[in-house]
Amino acid sequence: MRIVLVLLLCLNLTSSFSQSSPAKDSRLYEMRVYYSPEGKQPDLMNRFRNHTMRIFAKHGMTNVGYFVPQHKPDSCLIYFLSYPNRAARDSSWKAFSNDPEWKKVASESEKNGRIVSKVISQFFHTTDFSPALDMSPKGNRVFQLRTYKTTPYNLPLLLARFRNHTTKLFEKHGMNNFIYWTQDDADNILMYLLTQPSKEAGEKAFKAFREDPEWISVRTASEKLANGSLTEWVTNLYLVPTDFSPLK
Repeated sequence: MRIVLVLLLCLNLTSSFSQSSPAKDSRLYEMRVYYSPEGKQPDLMNRFRNHTMRIFAKHGMTNVGYFVPQHKPDSCLIYFLSYPNRAARDSSWKAFSNDPEWKKVASESEKNGRIVSKVISQFFHTTDFSPALDMSPKGNRVFQLRTYKTTPYNLPLLLARFRNHTTKLFEKHGMNNFIYWTQDDADNILMYLLTQPSKEAGEKAFKAFREDPEWISVRTASEKLANGSLTEWVTNLYLVPTDFSPLK
């Protein structure tokens, strides 16, 4: 019975939203995280800055944004690409990997040892309530990357809560909703980016959001319907764009 109620609730909320929502972004997004051996990250950054991004674009990949964690910028490089679909993605990466220019660049950049020790790749599509991607450079802001793993079967409820309440409350407290994704190969992951003037401003805004009586009421109602928390864990990471990132 609870599953039926959840489905009816989510269908109703989605339907009411879709009447005024913009056309959904159907592109496939890929988040890639690169870790480098100690002291090698500058070489990796130079390779992206001077070669890799251009060769990506040559093979039909869209460079979206390149970031490092604000608290430890030398720990990893996090970036986002987009493609028309998964088949186009696989075709582009095959062409990129076989490109003679790329092979030469990779070889020359690794003359003194590998510059990438580990790569993580995950695929996402935007939610129906995600704002249209705005690539216009703004500057003087940080990006807040938040990832939620839901409790079993509760992703639809979490999405409904964001669609109808959370995003509006974020805006109320001065946070800018940038983009929202669900992970392709998981039925329990929501990931999104907010933009903030600074980490300090973001922490202050989130404190006000969490103490907002409207948010407390919304959270309580949704958790009552789910018989508990909608999430198992939440991660929060402040990112700053690299100097070569299209997204600023």
